[in-house]
Amino acid sequence: MPNTGSRPHAVIVTGGASGIGLATIERLLASGWRVAAFDRDQTAIAKLRNMHGDKVRADVLDVTDEQAVEATVKSVATAFGRLDGVVNSAGIGIDIHVLDTSVSQFRNVLDINVTGTFIVGRAAARIMKDQGAGAIVNIASIAGLRGFKGRAAYGASKGAVAILTQVMAVDLARYGIRVNAVAPGPIDTPLVQAMHPAAVRRAVLHYTPMRRYAAPDEVATAILFLLDSTQSSFITGAILPVDGGFIGAGLMELETDSPEKA
Repeated sequence: MPNTGSRPHAVIVTGGASGIGLATIERLLASGWRVAAFDRDQTAIAKLRNMHGDKVRADVLDVTDEQAVEATVKSVATAFGRLDGVVNSAGIGIDIHVLDTSVSQFRNVLDINVTGTFIVGRAAARIMKDQGAGAIVNIASIAGLRGFKGRAAYGASKGAVAILTQVMAVDLARYGIRVNAVAPGPIDTPLVQAMHPAAVRRAVLHYTPMRRYAAPDEVATAILFLLDSTQSSFITGAILPVDGGFIGAGLMELETDSPEKA
């Protein structure tokens, strides 16, 4: 278990009420971290409170609201006595052909996925700077590293998150703050389930060497690794694919039957 003297580490997780964010919270709690979880979905936050009670400080937060984020991050740091980590998991996605993507849709996706990540990360870094240490983990995507059909807005946003991660890592290293990102591939989250109908799942499985979708917890373990300075103390500016080999794959054998049923 991570230690700060006799006090467990403290972390903020945005988008914490479902998918990768929720799986990360469960991993962190099991590892002894104190967790503050935020999500814009009020119903999902209420469910999270029912699941974990007072083990998690859970509340509604819009990550694009700069003033609310600044106040919330300061409040968490004060309540916990410090802030050791942030996981920027809040995000949305759409699957729309580039010619049919409206400017308002494009702006909305970038506002939440990129601007929200920046606002939360900057607020946390200001506190971590005074501590002389901290770790920020952003959620990118393999869709931000390669061209995916229908991902003009989503792919652009996640590509921006990847570069933002590296810039933050460079700017903040002098203060003892590490900034990394995970780039999930096919993960069975509610967002992916909504964006991947059966035909898309079959295509994804064909181009994924491990021939399956991962559980959110498999991404959460990578996030925990990047947060924990006892395991990743010399890693910053990294974009870690958690994708079953998708990014690294070239020519693969043609399989007529996949181990996973789409």
